[in-house]
Amino acid sequence: MNLFKIEAGTAQHIGNRPRQNDRVAILNGARAPGYVLAVLSDGINGVAGAEQVLHTARQVFDGFKPGDGPNPERLAQLLRDIVHETHMVIKMNAVTTGEEAHASFVGLLLSPHGEAVWAHVGDSRLYRFEEGQCALRTGDAAYVEHLVSDRLPLESARNHRRSKLLLNVLGNSRKEPFVTVGMHTGAAAGDQFLLCTDGLWHFFTDAELGAAIVRATPRQASEMLINKAAERSQGKGGNCSMAIVKLVKPGSDL
Repeated sequence: MNLFKIEAGTAQHIGNRPRQNDRVAILNGARAPGYVLAVLSDGINGVAGAEQVLHTARQVFDGFKPGDGPNPERLAQLLRDIVHETHMVIKMNAVTTGEEAHASFVGLLLSPHGEAVWAHVGDSRLYRFEEGQCALRTGDAAYVEHLVSDRLPLESARNHRRSKLLLNVLGNSRKEPFVTVGMHTGAAAGDQFLLCTDGLWHFFTDAELGAAIVRATPRQASEMLINKAAERSQGKGGNCSMAIVKLVKPGSDL
């Protein structure tokens, strides 16, 4: 029996930047029927890092063969594998090209058993809503705690983006990416997920994002959010990208 039906979509806007460095996709696994992977990346120093995120995600997910029952830890490991393989390839490419590319990462993996597992690196975000109410938002708290545990003073940890040594991204030759993983094993109709870059989340409260997503189809919500972000940025917004994933009752129409 199907627990839910998935309604999903992606959207992007270039903002006031000369090119779109974000990448976003919703993928089906070649050997994993009923599993869906949403992945989003913000390319830094160009688009190469974000392109590699999507390329590696497709390869790793296509090679994934699930077991017969729930296994959220295995799903979490798949996301970690995508991060670390992408990080390794980006660093290898930098040796060849002489140019270091960076990228953020957000991945959401949904299984037909009601598992929702996510991972993130950097300043792109994932939100989980329950009927439009924000139940979770990824952020920097875990990474700051990690830095402090490494005996970095708290104030320096809070301002870690000022140092290339501490920058938490894929492709940083000076530091391995710190991956934050979360999971929700009771995913059901009424849950909504948003993956987005800072060109979107910077301009909205959690409540505004939840209200926009719960009331509309993914396409309608993304169009409204992009238009409102452009208005609020007053023509100074950056690249804006998102993936919206809604779990709805089988047979229902939005």
